[in-house]
Amino acid sequence: MSYNLNNQAGRAQSSSWGDVESLKSALSSCLMKVFLRMFTALVVTAITAFAVVSSDSLQSFVYANIFVFYGLLIGELVLVFVLSARINKMSVTAANALFFLYAILNGLTMSCIFFVYNLGTIYTAFGVSAVMFAIMAGFGALTRRDLSSVGSICFMGLIGIILASLINFFLRSAMMDYIICYAGVLIFIGLTAYDTQRIKKMLAEAGGASQEEAIQRISVIGALSLYLDFINMFLMILRIMGRRR
Repeated sequence: MSYNLNNQAGRAQSSSWGDVESLKSALSSCLMKVFLRMFTALVVTAITAFAVVSSDSLQSFVYANIFVFYGLLIGELVLVFVLSARINKMSVTAANALFFLYAILNGLTMSCIFFVYNLGTIYTAFGVSAVMFAIMAGFGALTRRDLSSVGSICFMGLIGIILASLINFFLRSAMMDYIICYAGVLIFIGLTAYDTQRIKKMLAEAGGASQEEAIQRISVIGALSLYLDFINMFLMILRIMGRRR
């Protein structure tokens, strides 16, 4: 099945865009905001992680008490749920604040990778992830093929690797861990393309809000989706490449 922006003309007429040219302009603006917001969140996460590594007091705060560390992880899950479920009911300012709060919390917990992996491995994994992400995001933005089926398959695969990870927590099989990581990379590659295209569809179907408000809201949830795709792809590649200290 092909996905063509021009096929959204009818929806554009019935939503707040008025015509296809206005929709195309809004899509360009929205995607720019998505990638800028996502990049900024990655920078915030990196700065936070480096701050933890450089500060004994922050290390003590994050790692001295296991309840604090797992509390941070639970906080991250809650923020993702709240943003995903209530993005249309909160102000853009509040949505942005929660998104960057999530980026900070993620930086606190992800700082542990600096105690496990060599810096060279981390930088290489990040570079490989960035190249793969850019290619697939570009594909998702430009392709005319409908990637809905890809998204469904990747979502089912994601559930599968979560369950496999839980099982392997007890089995501690190195082979299964490698299989999970390679499968995870493929899944998040697919999700990157799918989520990028989904941003276009969400904007085409937006209604009941001003153009700028719709762009801002969708850019927040779109940035969150792609941020999660990138972070998880990076962690999977890091586990594959990782040379433990």
